[in-house]
Amino acid sequence: MFDFVTSTSGQGEFPTNGKQFWDGVKNTTDLDLSGIRFSVFGLGDSQYWPRKEDKHYYNKPAKDLFAKLKLYGGVELADIGLGDDQDADGFATGFNEWIPKIWAALGVDNVEGVEEPKPITNEDMKLGSDYLRGTIVEGLQDQSTGAISAVDQQLTKFHGIYMQDDRDIRDERKAQGLEPAYSFMVRVRLPGGIATPKQYLKMDELADERGNGTLKLTTRATFQLHGVVKHDLKPAIRGMNSALMDTLAACGDVNRNVMVSALPHNAKIHGQVAEVGALISEFLLPRTTAYHEIWLQGEDEGDKPGYAEAWENRKEGPTKKKTLVAGNVLTDIEPQYGVTYLPRKFKVVITVPPYNDVDVYAHDVGLIAIVEDNEVIGFNVLAGGGMGSTHNNKKTYPRTGSMLGYVSKDQVHIACEKIMLVQRDFGDRTNRKHARLKYTIDDLGVEVFKSKVEDLLGYKFDAPKPFKIESNIDYFGWCKDELGYNHFTTFIENGRIEDTPELPQKTGLRKVAEFLGSGNRSGEFRLTGNQHILISNVSDEDLDEVKQLLAQYKLDNTDFSALRKSSAACVAFPTCGLAMAESERYLPVLITKLEEALEEYGLRHDSVVMRMTGCPNGCARPWVAEVALVGKAYGAYNLMLGGGHHGQRLNKIYRYSIKEDEILEILKNLFKRWSLERDEGEPFGDWCIRAGIIAETTEGKYFHDNIPEDA
Repeated sequence: MFDFVTSTSGQGEFPTNGKQFWDGVKNTTDLDLSGIRFSVFGLGDSQYWPRKEDKHYYNKPAKDLFAKLKLYGGVELADIGLGDDQDADGFATGFNEWIPKIWAALGVDNVEGVEEPKPITNEDMKLGSDYLRGTIVEGLQDQSTGAISAVDQQLTKFHGIYMQDDRDIRDERKAQGLEPAYSFMVRVRLPGGIATPKQYLKMDELADERGNGTLKLTTRATFQLHGVVKHDLKPAIRGMNSALMDTLAACGDVNRNVMVSALPHNAKIHGQVAEVGALISEFLLPRTTAYHEIWLQGEDEGDKPGYAEAWENRKEGPTKKKTLVAGNVLTDIEPQYGVTYLPRKFKVVITVPPYNDVDVYAHDVGLIAIVEDNEVIGFNVLAGGGMGSTHNNKKTYPRTGSMLGYVSKDQVHIACEKIMLVQRDFGDRTNRKHARLKYTIDDLGVEVFKSKVEDLLGYKFDAPKPFKIESNIDYFGWCKDELGYNHFTTFIENGRIEDTPELPQKTGLRKVAEFLGSGNRSGEFRLTGNQHILISNVSDEDLDEVKQLLAQYKLDNTDFSALRKSSAACVAFPTCGLAMAESERYLPVLITKLEEALEEYGLRHDSVVMRMTGCPNGCARPWVAEVALVGKAYGAYNLMLGGGHHGQRLNKIYRYSIKEDEILEILKNLFKRWSLERDEGEPFGDWCIRAGIIAETTEGKYFHDNIPEDA
């Protein structure tokens, strides 16, 4: 007897771990299953393929397998069961209809006193983790596998770590009887995206010694190491902490890295908002000592001189000592989070109008700095932005933040905390697809949510103050601030710092960091939410040397098309386990194929915000781009149009599951029309709406409405 359960991937294909089995079943010619009883349960989404001609992809692997097993003489234990993610309880609805038939066929449907254990949820994992310890230490010591346990994979996210594997060689290793090539991504908590030359050099060193030789700038203005194998995790994290960087809360159901506008033109204002960002990051940092205990306590063979002294003398960062409570007991305490932390991740960003390089509308909390007489006096507070969704699942959607009002500068970190506490107490802990703050606000209503925050604050938000945002792209090239310091924004395509024969950018940035870090020079690095890096605070005395280094290593080139400079992509293949399609490796190729047409239409210098992701979770914030391509299956993307040019408006689906030829044809035609029909200064996203190409998305909950009939 066999019961098969299969999910559906790509264009109605078997999942990776089932392809080999299916190939064997369908290609055999002499299989006799006449003595075998079987059934099949499929996991699918009836709306994942909305085109009529694609409807047959729904649960296709399960249907194909069921039919093939019957053809070979198999005896049905029960009819096929189909789980639909669109149902109220997702796959559980169909499963709960199917499984009693299995028990009945086996004659055990009337057995009493036997209950199946409930599946372990993320909430269970957090509750039983002893403040994020789990069995991480034991997992690190187990050298029989490159992996860690499923529970620890969830808990290590709170420590800034994701387990991954190289998907380029996954099938090859499986055929060889080997486990996947597991490695880990390690993300730094870098408040404000600011790094000293010493910190940059440490990350460069760790990329070579412990990672895959490249350094990733993220869409939330921090560093990531990729390709860190398990035995290198502890040395990598200790190395980061030796340079006063940690990874605590860079991932997980907590407040994550606080992102701040890079703002090269105004040193005073940048300093003020960076200080606020650092304050919020520290104020909302988890208090567990698990991080220090697991990664930093004691000695490690990978340590270098001065490592331990650096983090032991650090005042901020991970908590080192437990709290003494009644009965002379030392324990961890999480006064803000509690033992189960938040329902889902929580992100805070700060922008300074007219710039929006952080995409202030797209995060759980967006703070818009209000400046008077060159002083930050306070912030307009947006709440409820968020990008993650599931393809064609109308219960999920991206959302832009709702305006709550204005708070003074000295109260803004308290306001962020109270928003987080309301989310902690009212967020959905039963369905992680419905657990972000955006759904909490839509479920409660903006005014009810706002009143709950105000109850905790003890006062009401003031009316929001006027502001104007004009752009969410970076300022490339050189500029000088009011103190006379020079800043250069370097174009790093999709944030991947590496050396290639054409562009030795990794070596070049290392040389710049070595120069700025020598003597008493003033330079620093600032990372942007668009995955680029600023070489900042360069004095006039050092300017020529820095310019020479930039030229030598081809870092001074800003002569890219405006489309390329406005683009962004997530990592996707080969390391992201969620990717359905290429992104970082493909978007530059696609843009190259569009640039000839842009030249022809006179659009080389006209910015269009274009983003690509390998899945709908939205790490590159595609849902607020003027043009977005979101991976649906390998080589196939949903095309979105109509987002706001400075990130203020969501886009909408224009075409489902299209491949490169169709993408190029559609975009070239639209770009040509835009060049001919636009009003003066009219952005592409605005034109798409005015020209009737796509309907405007006014709110996240209307994201799935008014989709073109021919999509």
